[in-house]
Amino acid sequence: MDNALYVGLSKQMLLERELDITANNMANANTTGFKVEALMSTPDPVTPPGMSLGAAPVQFVADNGVTRDFSQGPLQSTGAPLDLAIMGQGFFQISTANGTQYTRDGRFGTNAQGQLVTQAGDPVLDSSGSPISLNPQGGPPSIGGDGSITQTLPGQTGAQSVGKVGVVSFADMSSLTKEGDGLYANTTNAPTQPVTGQVVRQGMLESSNVQPIIQVTDMIRISRAYDMISNMMNSTASLSSTAVQRLGTVQ
Repeated sequence: MDNALYVGLSKQMLLERELDITANNMANANTTGFKVEALMSTPDPVTPPGMSLGAAPVQFVADNGVTRDFSQGPLQSTGAPLDLAIMGQGFFQISTANGTQYTRDGRFGTNAQGQLVTQAGDPVLDSSGSPISLNPQGGPPSIGGDGSITQTLPGQTGAQSVGKVGVVSFADMSSLTKEGDGLYANTTNAPTQPVTGQVVRQGMLESSNVQPIIQVTDMIRISRAYDMISNMMNSTASLSSTAVQRLGTVQ
């Protein structure tokens, strides 16, 4: 009976972790560029902690990491000239204090030096890995589908090229680790792949790909499963207590 309690406890620990992830998805349903997450689990056969009544090992369940769905989120028009979204696969490159990191959050602006920066003030990088600078005295920037930036500059006729927003992707998305604030780090040093084509959308932002109704359904499922296991564990403990009491009365 003890084994049933241990197995039930291991499942409850997993359900608590799953509930945390689901709640985080719900909290970020309106976060720009957020990608929905889910818990992976795996059977964990181990030597039974108590006396085994058979040859088969007890099947615990173990946390096997978090998977992330990088599918496209819906695009919303903002009209802001420095708001950018990526259609399809790819990430913007950002220079941070911890090195180059990657994001789908295209809420960009400029700093005092005219550099294109994130909401946190980190420079956005071009296709060669260098910061992008706009002319504060120039006209509004126009950003093409390939990320190329043109701007009307003082004393010059017509729009001039001032940079190109770099968009890169990875062959294996598991190379990326979430760092917070919509940023991902390449922890395996996997090579980046340049994304070509008309993938950048100016004046738009990518919404979260979280589907709230699915997350609410998951929260209900997790809560019910937790309660069911609690009832099972209480019944098992009650049976154990009854058995001990009856053994104590045997003459």
